[in-house]
Amino acid sequence: MLGQTFPRELRLLTAKQYSHVFADARRFGNQSFTLLVRVNDQGYPRLGLAIAKKSAKRAVDRNRIKRLLRESFRNRQHQLPPVDIIAMCRPSAVHLSNKTILKQLEKQWFYIQKKLYAQ
Repeated sequence: MLGQTFPRELRLLTAKQYSHVFADARRFGNQSFTLLVRVNDQGYPRLGLAIAKKSAKRAVDRNRIKRLLRESFRNRQHQLPPVDIIAMCRPSAVHLSNKTILKQLEKQWFYIQKKLYAQ
């Protein structure tokens, strides 16, 4: 479990950091999630969450999705290239089980790793 934390350095915190990713990002996604990815110069991946009320009406749903995103990222962070990632969800994500959400996210981390290490 050593090295499986999610400290501040691994998060996108400011509006400037989010704007930087939104300005020129590669898009990875599936039926439930969209991940905006941009290479950074930090040497490690960072995660930002943008779960809109429009996609998940209830706070309990938004919080569950954010918790699962953070957990999945935390477990996979050491295999990811140095990128900034903004995770967004679609309304269909609310109806998925936790297991299904984690499985879909694992697939997305794999695609990010595959596409960005191939370059």
